[in-house]
Amino acid sequence: MIKKEELKNLKFEQAMEKLETITTELEKGELDLDSTVSKFEEGMQLSKKCSELLENAERKITILLKDGENNIKEENFEQEED
Repeated sequence: MIKKEELKNLKFEQAMEKLETITTELEKGELDLDSTVSKFEEGMQLSKKCSELLENAERKITILLKDGENNIKEENFEQEED
């Protein structure tokens, strides 16, 4: 099982790599029931982390807005702290 601190510090690519490894292990069908459930739970945590990282990236993307004079104005979304 992945530790909370490790999960917190994962980058998107790292989380996806771990998720792909878990998927491969589950697809082989060689794990016992307890191991399968544990791997599934870990995969769900990683999936949630990937979704959060993608949502945060979307918020940080610069948006181009036209102001009243048809000039391009850049604004950034600021991520709200939880």
